[in-house]
Amino acid sequence: MSQAFTAIATLVAKSGQQALLQRELTALVQPSREEAGCQYYNLHQDAEDPGTFYVLERWDDEAALEFHNATAHFQHFLSQTREAIEHFELKRLLLIL
Repeated sequence: MSQAFTAIATLVAKSGQQALLQRELTALVQPSREEAGCQYYNLHQDAEDPGTFYVLERWDDEAALEFHNATAHFQHFLSQTREAIEHFELKRLLLIL
């Protein structure tokens, strides 16, 4: 994707892993916001299901997201949460209006 897009990452913690996942997601926010190509990177928690988290991200292009996925802080996140995540989904959205 060579145009800007929004990504919504949905992460559901395994039972008993909510605190770990929230801690690691929180640690990921600031360094991600500082990356070239990141327009915003915001962490949300489901109001009715506190074990479900959403990361709303906006990237300049697919290359910026690929760079993000290769960073040391994202790789650290993966290594720390691999066993804590029950479900992961990433949706890419194009802005219409």
